[in-house]
Amino acid sequence: MAKQTILIVEDDEDIQQLVSYNLIKAGFNVECADTGEEALAGIRAAVPDLVLLDLMLPGIDGSELCRRIRGDERLSGLPVVMLTARGEDLDVVAGLDSGADDYVTKPFSPAILVSRIKAVLRRKPPANASAGGEETTRVRVHDLLIDSGRHQVSVAGKTVELTLTEFGILELLAKRAGWAFSRQQIIDAVRGYEYIVTPRAVDVQISSLRKKLGATGKKIETVRGIGYRMGDG
Repeated sequence: MAKQTILIVEDDEDIQQLVSYNLIKAGFNVECADTGEEALAGIRAAVPDLVLLDLMLPGIDGSELCRRIRGDERLSGLPVVMLTARGEDLDVVAGLDSGADDYVTKPFSPAILVSRIKAVLRRKPPANASAGGEETTRVRVHDLLIDSGRHQVSVAGKTVELTLTEFGILELLAKRAGWAFSRQQIIDAVRGYEYIVTPRAVDVQISSLRKKLGATGKKIETVRGIGYRMGDG
């Protein structure tokens, strides 16, 4: 199996070398960029399997670069993990709201960083997913069509671009329409038990989903004192 490629976007040379060493040791190919502009040019030339993105960058910062990636139809499904010295809830939420799939705060454990990257990559749909068994990968509820195999979502026939995290949450709720899930259940199902995130981050993802789904987003109901569910009515 070909090695997966991680693009590290980090202007601190020491951190760049530390992360590169540990990712290469873990079996990944590594590419590096010092600025957001350099990273964007590299991504468009050869799309990596995942981008590890520092929030604070000269020129285009991490949040803006992530938004540009999500705004490009060809790159919108590219997994992005934010690497930042900012650990405050508002900064974490801002990173996730810009489209990041995960975040790791500095200082970090290299082992945990590698584990989180692997967890995000496991959620990435295989590039060679075939059409065989197509119906078993589809979920239909209301005017939503979720195709897990192709990692596509459409509302009334119109394609909606979602991040990996948004897709995972929507798929979880849609497969069990009418069931209420707590925020922790959503975190565990979408990100894995090793992931640490505040309930507020889940709320941000739900809010983003509702906006992207338009009127259909109202079907994602808040269950007071518990969490969220996809209405089945």
